[in-house]
Amino acid sequence: MSKRSRLVIMGILGRTPLAGVSWQLLQYVEGFRRLGYDIYYIEDTGDWAYNPEQTTVGDESRYAYSINCQYAVNYVAKLMTAYGLADRWAYRSRIDGRIFGLSDTQVSRLFEEAVALVNLTGSTRLFEEHSRVPVRIYLETDPVIPQIQLALGNRNTFDLLATHTHHFTYGENLGAADCGVPLSAFKYRPTRQPIVLDWWTADAKLPSDGNHELPLADCFTTVANWQQSGKDINWNGETYSWSKHVEFLKFIDLPCRTDQEFELALLCKNQKDAEAIPLLRSYGWRVIDAITVSKETLPYRDYILGSRGEFTVAKDQNIRLRSGWFSDRSACYLAAGKPVITQDTGFDRFIPTRRGLFSFANMDELLGALDEINSDYPRHCDAAREIATEYFAAEKVLGRVLQEVGI
Repeated sequence: MSKRSRLVIMGILGRTPLAGVSWQLLQYVEGFRRLGYDIYYIEDTGDWAYNPEQTTVGDESRYAYSINCQYAVNYVAKLMTAYGLADRWAYRSRIDGRIFGLSDTQVSRLFEEAVALVNLTGSTRLFEEHSRVPVRIYLETDPVIPQIQLALGNRNTFDLLATHTHHFTYGENLGAADCGVPLSAFKYRPTRQPIVLDWWTADAKLPSDGNHELPLADCFTTVANWQQSGKDINWNGETYSWSKHVEFLKFIDLPCRTDQEFELALLCKNQKDAEAIPLLRSYGWRVIDAITVSKETLPYRDYILGSRGEFTVAKDQNIRLRSGWFSDRSACYLAAGKPVITQDTGFDRFIPTRRGLFSFANMDELLGALDEINSDYPRHCDAAREIATEYFAAEKVLGRVLQEVGI
């Protein structure tokens, strides 16, 4: 394979060594690989590493990032080895600048030879060595905050985006008449999560990372954080919330309105989060610790495969400003043949709903979606998989990205 087919993905796998982030990254890796590229993973965000094994429920340090990056390094090495990149990754430590995996020399040479760099989640600040790569893709999975920061004149955000040659976003509705997200000098191209379809069937052969089995539950599920602070943003005199608990609380009595069962795999980062569990249970929600299904990749996948479907909410920022964002996790549910019910962000202009996938704005629409799915469940399972095949297949999604950047 030609050196000019080398493609570098930069991400946050060690910063957030949890299954949702892992599947997001792995499907980019595999999707580009199936399109004929020689893939390398480099992590150099300058952020602290997170170690889920050193935290306990209710402990304020649960979501604290560790100065010891060994867990992160081991996690990255294990996952990269399992998926065919044993000698194609590097992780740079936040604490002392040490590099693990590839050497500094190898990484430097890689940036000289790569045809493209994908800054997945836009979390890596690019420097001079990265500029040697002719195509540098900023791939934003969480729109709204960066666009508002640019509109408010935030120089750090401008400088981050300016080091890239192309800009992609999961906010597919940006620029539409009904979208309140401000535009800037940068041209955003719409994209969405690529899905490796054959990874999301019950009989898929994947590298094992521990004991796992499909849960025996006829239950709508989702995996979520509860309360997240520090990312609310003000725009045109209004405050737009980041934390999903704001939206979950609007529908907290959902289990009381239907015979359908619901379960939240919840990441509780502090005592306030832990205190929400009795409240949720009092309304009929099942609640489990998200770490039990998120610490490794296959239990997370099996949790999705064993669910009846997904019920989830979106961030207020995406809902009220109608960004068109769609969850990468929800795309995995669809690929697993599981119907999805999720809040309306404007995504239904681009992805069909009412069969296999439902958007809702209020409780009546939500209950109507449940009734429709349960009236002909096999039909909606088939439709969910069809949507994933048509709109999220990795080769299609990433093929369009490559076409847009001219490689």
